Amino acid sequence: MSLDGQNEGAELHHRALERLYASAPVNHLFDSALEITGEGRSRLVFNVTPQSYHAAGAAHGTIYFKMLDDAAFYAANTLVTDRFLLTTSFNLHFTKPVREGKVIAEGHWVSGKRRVFVAESRLIDEEGDEIGRGTGTFMRSHISLSGLPGYRTD
Repeated sequence: MSLDGQNEGAELHHRALERLYASAPVNHLFDSALEITGEGRSRLVFNVTPQSYHAAGAAHGTIYFKMLDDAAFYAANTLVTDRFLLTTSFNLHFTKPVREGKVIAEGHWVSGKRRVFVAESRLIDEEGDEIGRGTGTFMRSHISLSGLPGYRTD
């Protein structure tokens, strides 16, 4: 296959992953969008609203986890075109509370290309401050990407 064919195939896979994210029912609960920015890289834009606050008036940790996990997961899944990856572990660190506003999660692949993948992600608030970071381990599943309703390479 030519380099152009490889690039075209990667672009189709990246756009299909973005559609897969958009099609997941849980993502209809949030104002968010995924962009695959290259092999091993993803960017998630997420609008935090008061509906995600804990009792002290800032975003609950589940929101941090969701953004960090999704960004790292999709960065890793750019390297796998046939199977859906599963999160097997995830470590996260909170560095600053976030309230209402836009948050960007940036994910990038670190290692692994066969069965187990490691990816990292970080969260940046509207002020440009890092508010959290995480590292995840992801494993190939038996679930075919092409069998998932949201994954379309057309």
